Amino acid sequence: MANYQGKKVVIVGLGITGLSCVDFFIRQGVTPKVIDTRQHPAGLDKLPADVEYHTGSFHQVWLNDADLIVSSPGIALSTPELVEARDHGVEIVGDIELFCREAKAPIVAITGSNGKSTVTTLVGEMAKADGIPVGVGGNIGVPALTLLTQPYDLYVLELSSFQLETTYSLTAAAATVLNISEDHMNRYPLGLEQYREAKLRIYDNAKTCVYNADDVLTLPLAGKDARCVSFGIGQGDYQLDNTNRYLNVNGENLLATSQMFLSGQHNYTNALAALALADAVGISRKASLAVLNTYHGLAHRFQLVYSHNGVRWINDSKATNVGSTEAALRGLEVEGTLHLLLGGDGKSADFSALLPYLSGDNIRLYCFGQDGQALANLRPQVSQLTATMEEAMRLLAPTVQTGDMVLLSPACASLDQFKSFEQRGDEFARLAQELG
Repeated sequence: MANYQGKKVVIVGLGITGLSCVDFFIRQGVTPKVIDTRQHPAGLDKLPADVEYHTGSFHQVWLNDADLIVSSPGIALSTPELVEARDHGVEIVGDIELFCREAKAPIVAITGSNGKSTVTTLVGEMAKADGIPVGVGGNIGVPALTLLTQPYDLYVLELSSFQLETTYSLTAAAATVLNISEDHMNRYPLGLEQYREAKLRIYDNAKTCVYNADDVLTLPLAGKDARCVSFGIGQGDYQLDNTNRYLNVNGENLLATSQMFLSGQHNYTNALAALALADAVGISRKASLAVLNTYHGLAHRFQLVYSHNGVRWINDSKATNVGSTEAALRGLEVEGTLHLLLGGDGKSADFSALLPYLSGDNIRLYCFGQDGQALANLRPQVSQLTATMEEAMRLLAPTVQTGDMVLLSPACASLDQFKSFEQRGDEFARLAQELG
């Protein structure tokens, strides 16, 4: 456990995570200062009265004078104000680093461009089913530091590349990088390899490294070693047996995919990754399989929201990057025509990776939002360009027939037109009910 007594601590960024940092330091007997560049940040009204704060900009004097800065993952370490503070010898960490210094129970750490929320939730449910007191959080749900207020025998953390950039003390019992594809390229000017290196920090000092046999980028930088366990489609220690459609571990068929509520090849590999992580930390196989047999999946992640007259309307609004949309389309079987909704803020991504999945005569693209034109240009002959998702849905609805699928898997962030991917998904579900 670290000792922060007498330290001058500045927290940069409020919101739910920033408040958890404030609460953490107050429990340590330290009163931090808070900076948020937003004029009216969420959570300002919840700050204790004795906590000084500055909003609307950085406060360089506070930053340079600090012993420790705890920075929000949304603020890049290359931000000039943080660089200046670091040049003054100030230590800069994130909330996950603070958590790792304090946590006594084993940690399962999960990252990846896509699927991490599903895998994190699955491992948490597997632990619960086995009677293990488990704390689930990080980049999903509960901030990591809040988990320290209760006793747990296991922690399961979803971690973003941004969080991993400021984490140095993570020693995971089991860690995974599920996949690597272009995302947040506006944050990583040196490209995919810079993003990958941030993700791979999760393996540092991990006891077991669970990597994707179908994605060489998920291997530790030093390559495969004795710590490594793999999952994949038709290959790996944990694999999807595509011939017989089973989840298979070391040659043994354990669960038929037909017995699962989760569907889609990407979800089957998510299940394999969760199973590998659960095995690595001693969760009983019986409990894990029971969860895989009953788990329905998370909202906005390839979620069937409406089915009528043989037409399925699928909400995959969480597909906020190209890799996630690729995962949804890979191995997708549609009897009729696929009506694919694409659009939003592409975050400077290269959409061309989608091209192999957009061929054939049974696909129609409906592109909208900030990067709608770039997406429509992928295959103009089957594309319709509209300003909004609603316009696109009203355009396609009269054309759907039995056997068709309407899939919102936008390959883009939602913030150009929506408050969140959840709001976008809810609007899709509402319109599906109205128009279907």
